[in-house]
Amino acid sequence: MLIGIPKEIKNHEYRVGMTPAGVQELVTAGHSVLVQSGCGEAIGFSDQDYVGAGATLSLSATEIFLRAEMIVKVKEPQPDECKLLRYDQILFAYLHLAPDLEQAKLLLASGATCIAYETVTDAFGGLPLLAPMSEVAGRMAIQAAAHCLEKAQGGRGVLLGGVPDVEPAKVVVLGGGVVGINAARMAMGLGADVTVLDKNLPRLKMIDENFNGRIKTLFSNTTTIEAQLKEADAVIGAVLIPGAAAPKLVTREMLTLMKKGSVLVDVAIDQGGCFETSHATTHENPTYIVDGIIHYCVANIPGAVARTSTMALTNATLPFVMELARKGARQALLDSAHLRNGLNVCRHSYTCRAVAEALGAQYVAPEIALAKNR
Repeated sequence: MLIGIPKEIKNHEYRVGMTPAGVQELVTAGHSVLVQSGCGEAIGFSDQDYVGAGATLSLSATEIFLRAEMIVKVKEPQPDECKLLRYDQILFAYLHLAPDLEQAKLLLASGATCIAYETVTDAFGGLPLLAPMSEVAGRMAIQAAAHCLEKAQGGRGVLLGGVPDVEPAKVVVLGGGVVGINAARMAMGLGADVTVLDKNLPRLKMIDENFNGRIKTLFSNTTTIEAQLKEADAVIGAVLIPGAAAPKLVTREMLTLMKKGSVLVDVAIDQGGCFETSHATTHENPTYIVDGIIHYCVANIPGAVARTSTMALTNATLPFVMELARKGARQALLDSAHLRNGLNVCRHSYTCRAVAEALGAQYVAPEIALAKNR
């Protein structure tokens, strides 16, 4: 199979869909890889690195979309990229379609087979292609919060870990999944006072046991959220419903409970955000203020540490890319329920129930969509 790796064009997105090491594995397995020139230079992967791994260089993304049988990306395709997709092509990337009707319609119109990293599952009930970036995003969320709390950034002027005679910052994490646990661990390591809220009681018990009570846990409901907002210096939104839009856990009215200059970091912004006042921002302009509360809502947080993120992502995605390349999309998807869970759009149909429901569109079972004539 001919696999294409275009350069990412989202604002300040320096990650790339495949490292040279990943390319070498694909070439060794008998596949061809077409890489856009300069796609990895910002994070230390030169064109020569890719050529040395066996890739062929292309000067344009248009050529890659025209020739490749499978497009491997990091972030969702932008409108101009969506329009280059074709019916017999595989797209493998983060898509986050639930809050993005424009992208969803363009992918639907293309007829391409679009597989979303964020809804591929594993035998343990996890999301193996989302997890690496969730780990990065959770840890980066605390770095962002600490920076935003600085007075020069408009924050309260609070040091996350405090000092021996001054209490540390209060960090509240909404959601005890991969993002939440990594955020809580990072905040705890910096000396903050950390509380995690979640509705999953076994998960809260696990957090309590694993961290020996150093991270506080609370059952999540409106009452506990409001009580925590009153005390919080930083709140991390880390809620995920696979494929679906994130629930709005903090309303605008609730912001009045918070201390001026405190920080909201919405890691769920790719799925629409879990704060009512959230809207997506970029690394170039990452924050804005609503009612005296700083909002950090960057939609590609892991892009800030693009080299680490690219390597972690390739390690996770490569086995799936290899399977798709070896078997072709139809057979690989039919053979693997976990990969099939990642199928969001296929042959002009929405094939992820959560996405279809979020968009108010008709859902078609993946097996039915895959059976459609080309």
